[in-house]
Amino acid sequence: MKAFYARLTPAIVRSMLAVAVGLSPTSVRAQELSIDSCGCAPAYRVECQTVYEEREIKCYRPVTETNYEEREVTRSVPVFETKRMERRYSVLRPVRETSVREERYTVQRPVYETRYRDASYDVVRNVTETQMREERYTVQRPVCETSERQETYLVQRPVTETVQQQQVRTVMRPVTTYQTQVVDQGGYVDQVSVTPGSKSWPSLRWLPGQQTIDPLTGQVQTVRPGLSWVTTETPPQQQVQRVYRPNPVSVQTPVTGYVPQQVTECVPVNVTRMVTEQQVRRVPVQVVRMVNEERVRQVPVQVCRQVVERVERRIPEQVCRMVSEERVRKVPVTTCRMVREERVEPYDVQVCRMVEKVEKVSVPTTTTRLEEYTVTQRVPRTVMVRRPIEPACDVCG
Repeated sequence: MKAFYARLTPAIVRSMLAVAVGLSPTSVRAQELSIDSCGCAPAYRVECQTVYEEREIKCYRPVTETNYEEREVTRSVPVFETKRMERRYSVLRPVRETSVREERYTVQRPVYETRYRDASYDVVRNVTETQMREERYTVQRPVCETSERQETYLVQRPVTETVQQQQVRTVMRPVTTYQTQVVDQGGYVDQVSVTPGSKSWPSLRWLPGQQTIDPLTGQVQTVRPGLSWVTTETPPQQQVQRVYRPNPVSVQTPVTGYVPQQVTECVPVNVTRMVTEQQVRRVPVQVVRMVNEERVRQVPVQVCRQVVERVERRIPEQVCRMVSEERVRKVPVTTCRMVREERVEPYDVQVCRMVEKVEKVSVPTTTTRLEEYTVTQRVPRTVMVRRPIEPACDVCG
């Protein structure tokens, strides 16, 4: 490959470039003379450009043609004719004969009789009586009692003491400040809680007659005595419980601090400590207790007593009795017997026969041939073009 490039001369290179760009060798030579006369060579770049050329191409397309040809066709045509024929058949003809025969049968004849049936019955009648009965019941009555009890509690009391302290350089100077503290001074309080009574299941009881007011009309109406569903309810119960009630109180408590001081002296120092003291106080306590009391009351009670009474009753009834009787009757009897007869019946029959018929028919024939037509196409072709980049000097432009 290196030996091939070494044998290339400038003339061969110029010819190859002219063929690649699309210039003739004469124009290339003229450009070389202009370059030699000026003494400077311009700069070029080679670009690829697509050129479309129009070409005519011959093509063929199929064309279909239909031709009609007359032919003679022979076909069979049906021809229908009517023919008279006879048909023989046998028929069974009914012959009826009537005769009389005796028939004995039994008849049930009704005989009616009158009887009396005992339909006596018992009537139960309610007799209502009013009686007084004694009813004892228990009532819970609350009784309040007041008593006192002792409570022991602890109290913190501050105690301040003075102490002499020998300080060489630093002396602590007392500074007293007050700090607010919240102290609980509450106590126990009695609290009464009420437990509602329980309701029992409805039971059937006898209620006496009473008068009520109608809420809609406002008139007094009387309710008759009788049995009714009654729901009983026990009385509520009261209980006393001890509950602690807090009482927060703000208390100013003195707090002593010390500030260092650079002196040499004996300084008294106040020291505060808390001393616990036990105190006793009496607190009144109110106790509620329930006392049972038995009471007696007279309750009217209505008693229903049943009295049985006999009612006599006789009901007449009509009884039907069937009596058998034998009777004779004449019954006509019809007997049917079949007699065979021969009959002749004419009928028409259609007979079909085939007749040949000649007709002329047009038969289509399809023929395909190729038709020539011309199409113009654009064929692309790539061309190398040399374009100057910039002028080499002022003389060349």
